[in-house]
Amino acid sequence: MSDSPNRSFERITRDDLARLVRLALDDFDDFFTRYPQHPYHGQLRLICLLQTAAKHYVDPDHCLEPNQTWGGVNDFDVCGFFEAVPRRQLCPRRRSTVDFGPSKFGRNPDDGEHFKGRRVDVLWRSINMRASETPIESVQRYLRNAPANSSARLWVAKPVIALWPYEDFDRTIWRPPSPSQLSAPTRDEQGRP
Repeated sequence: MSDSPNRSFERITRDDLARLVRLALDDFDDFFTRYPQHPYHGQLRLICLLQTAAKHYVDPDHCLEPNQTWGGVNDFDVCGFFEAVPRRQLCPRRRSTVDFGPSKFGRNPDDGEHFKGRRVDVLWRSINMRASETPIESVQRYLRNAPANSSARLWVAKPVIALWPYEDFDRTIWRPPSPSQLSAPTRDEQGRP
């Protein structure tokens, strides 16, 4: 979470979400074009908008004070969720940054001169997806069981918006649970996370 005062409070629209999808898909396509034999090629199941921008989309923030350091859009966090490949770990630390480009959101000067618009962080995670679940249900389970020291634990505090596949576009798939619900991971009937 950034405490930058260079935030945009412009509304995020479905057209803006569509641009984020294209940027994320292009980023993943670029990676797998360079590494066509990568074990996660073809395993992408869901792309979502996360963090403060997702919250701002669902429940728009307003600028209440000059140089406000919370809410709105500092940058966009987009994550691709890949179906886990047995015995092949997807490096969770990969983070690509792309430029949203000139737009109503302006640019954050903290990100440097090479960005013409807001920064888009394109993340990826591999998660176990059960045959009995849709990708959305798998991601919801992943978020419910997020370890305390993981980045996913930060994600559960804000809404999560599905961006791709297109039949799920603009669907809020996660709403933050109450603080008491965050205290312990849920378990299934056999005691598994």
